[in-house]
Amino acid sequence: MVKLGLLVNPDAGLGGRLGLKGSDGQAEIARSRGAQDRSGPRMRIMLDHLAAISKESLDGIQWYLSEGRMGTDWIPPTISPFGIIHSSNSSTDANDTSQLVASLIDSDIDLLIYAGGDGTTRDVVAALSQYGRPELPIIGVPTGVKMHSGCFASSPKAAAEVLSAWLEGDLLLSSTEVLDLDEDLYREGKWVVRLYAEAITPASPRWMQGSKMRVEASGEEEVIQGLAEHVRETLIDDETMIIWGSGGTLRTIGEILGFELNTLGIDITLGTNIVASDLNEKEILAALEGHQGDVILLLSPMGGQGFLIGRGNLQLSPDVLRMIGVDRVLGIVTPAKMLTLRSLRVETGDPEMDERFSKKKYLKVLQGYRTTRVLRVSVD
Repeated sequence: MVKLGLLVNPDAGLGGRLGLKGSDGQAEIARSRGAQDRSGPRMRIMLDHLAAISKESLDGIQWYLSEGRMGTDWIPPTISPFGIIHSSNSSTDANDTSQLVASLIDSDIDLLIYAGGDGTTRDVVAALSQYGRPELPIIGVPTGVKMHSGCFASSPKAAAEVLSAWLEGDLLLSSTEVLDLDEDLYREGKWVVRLYAEAITPASPRWMQGSKMRVEASGEEEVIQGLAEHVRETLIDDETMIIWGSGGTLRTIGEILGFELNTLGIDITLGTNIVASDLNEKEILAALEGHQGDVILLLSPMGGQGFLIGRGNLQLSPDVLRMIGVDRVLGIVTPAKMLTLRSLRVETGDPEMDERFSKKKYLKVLQGYRTTRVLRVSVD
């Protein structure tokens, strides 16, 4: 009998579409603005997919979880038998995570599956260390706004694939980095990621995302200047709306072009003017509805992980992407970042939208002045 623990941070990811740049301490604000649960439903997707691909394996599992929003509220009928070892109230915090982890350890579980972001990962790993089980393997279902740590699967279904392969004995365990972005500094426009710990997780390059890498751009000034000139000459005109994704590469290009872009948010320019800055999902949709000309979405993938969509830019929701169109997405990749990429990873959270990207197979990226190439699209 394999003993598995489940943990859901019900507040993870709430601030994403609202442009709150994280959910730490922001859950009440996010819910007051209409944010919908993200973490629980994505855990349910993972469990449903696990049931679909591993019916025989499920027969030998004993599940342990919390009653309420940190567990049973999101569990499909296929998940049984399970033991209730904790109760989660309507409002939860890091203390609840720590207490649930302690109860799961007391239940002598073999692996912990949790739904959350980097903050949840820190809380889980800290509790594992505190209660004497730092070597317990974990699998993260990505539900936060930012997921820099390497213990996350690339999508909820990918988490099910990893768990299924581990149950079958097909995966070894390895150590990976637990990283987190300081959200207070993040909201001030400062990008500070720290290494907090290491965690043990099943090793699967296919399904696990790996940890984010900070890609140094030293010596690439001429390349970035050329990228900016390409954008100026081929994209900027009074009829074309450019939607700028987040990240330092795009910010630097914007500075060269005379735009003061928001490093961590979504901005829109038209011609030589910034017409809107640091937008949430609804504001982007409104801008698109009011625009009659062409639209280009500029994105720079996350170094190391390769995510173009689905990490740190949840404002680009499936509805936003549908209005823009897959053919209007242009990646911008410097040579240093290109060395870290095997593909452009996309995880929109919507099966129909993911399928559109999957059918596209390749997306065009700009890597220098009038120099483009295509990279394979990976949709897990």
